Amino acid sequence: MKKILLLSDNHSYIDDRILSYAEAADEIWHAGDIGDLKVSDALAEKAPLKAVFGNIDNHKARKEFPLVNRFYCEEVEVLITHIGGYPGKYSQAIREEIQQKPPQLFISGHSHILKVMHDKKLGLLHMNPGACGKHGFHQVRTMLRFTIDGKKIDNLEVIELGKR
Repeated sequence: MKKILLLSDNHSYIDDRILSYAEAADEIWHAGDIGDLKVSDALAEKAPLKAVFGNIDNHKARKEFPLVNRFYCEEVEVLITHIGGYPGKYSQAIREEIQQKPPQLFISGHSHILKVMHDKKLGLLHMNPGACGKHGFHQVRTMLRFTIDGKKIDNLEVIELGKR
């Protein structure tokens, strides 16, 4: 079993609350818009980090992280990208890949809107953790945490970090 912390859209912001949740995770997944690499460095000190770059990330982040990250956690195939949309409205850049070979778990960021929903047509679960940074139109900073045990995604929890 793995305890996962999922976050996105830091826009260079990191604080002790985020890091305390990171410390309790087995893995940290970041869905882009990291900003300053001090954010990813601080997270990686707490637990193994899997991340993608986002549209605000500079050449350093783009060199360190891919645009799309596809991997297995336990027996669950995961696909992460920053601008991905959601079921019924996937972004054009990723739509074909998702439709041709759907993962069990599709993760994106970018919208700053926390959303978890099933795509019954493709048989996948979509997660967007919202934004944990202080820049953007969102009112409350959010992250997600959950467990993966074999093929089972479970114990999903929304973490509210307060107003931006």
